[in-house]
Amino acid sequence: MPQSREIRLAARPSGEPVLSDFQLATAELPDAPGAGRILVRNTWMSVDPYMRGRMDDVPSYIPPFELGAPLEGGAIGEVVASGAPEVPVGATVSHFAGWREYAVLDAAAVTVVDTGIAPASAYLGPLGTTGLTAYAALTRTAPVKKGDVVFVSAAAGAVGSVAGQVARALGASRVIGSAGGPAKTKKLLDTFGYDAAIDYRQGGLAEQLAEAAPDGIDVYLDNVGGDHLQAAIGALRPQARVAMVGAISTYNATTPVPGPDNLFHAAKQEASLRGMLVTSHLDLFPEWIGEAVRLRGEGLLRTEETVVDGIEQAPEAFLGVLRGANTGKMLVRLDGEAK
Repeated sequence: MPQSREIRLAARPSGEPVLSDFQLATAELPDAPGAGRILVRNTWMSVDPYMRGRMDDVPSYIPPFELGAPLEGGAIGEVVASGAPEVPVGATVSHFAGWREYAVLDAAAVTVVDTGIAPASAYLGPLGTTGLTAYAALTRTAPVKKGDVVFVSAAAGAVGSVAGQVARALGASRVIGSAGGPAKTKKLLDTFGYDAAIDYRQGGLAEQLAEAAPDGIDVYLDNVGGDHLQAAIGALRPQARVAMVGAISTYNATTPVPGPDNLFHAAKQEASLRGMLVTSHLDLFPEWIGEAVRLRGEGLLRTEETVVDGIEQAPEAFLGVLRGANTGKMLVRLDGEAK
């Protein structure tokens, strides 16, 4: 069995993480995976904003990362040894033991994926929890109705780039996205099917949203929090719905972050603001994968990836996500030949 390089949490960050908070180490693997277990050679791994919260030793909806231990996250790989007949050698599987080149896992902890309908990497993006987040948010948490005006923040990111297209497929009449910089806002319009794009770096977010949606919005998918949530609340129409998916603008804060000061506008509009964790909607996975495959086949779901090569580059890729360096899904390719 080969050795496996992995990324461990060396220190808990204070504010924005730095590269010294991570450690590249080598782990010994067992001679055989054992009965009911498999050895997976990871080919792709995901880095995601929510991982920043797990670096702090505070209670949350998911346990914090352990100091000195490898980090965790979504990954795709090939089974290279198996003690479980139901997951044979050669199968491509998704699992949660990323941030390492090899993983020994219980067979029950992996899902065999069909690379005949989509590339393996897609199961970390549009066909993974990223796509499911967008779908569940807009069908359950803040359901889109035909004719709705929908606003999505971080719209060029992994969830946002899918969400705008899901909103369109659900019957939205107008879809507005925010992103940082002219290259990303152009991508919203040219690739991801948005009707209007707001460059938040230009300032005047509320004014830009009012120009893009002069009559207000019915649905807001919030990936950012902060000023985006404030602007969206100010634009809510009666009976509007807000899916509170993420708040990346606050993740590196070292002091309490002020909340919106216009919450009573949501009350006046009888609007709903509802939190959303994708882990509460895993039952939708088969439905979403079927819908995503259909939309991809019809050219109605276009996605992009930002790819970094090598396990040693995973920390830098993660820091890039927090800084908005990615368009679409940020991935680390662990096998230079992986497709």
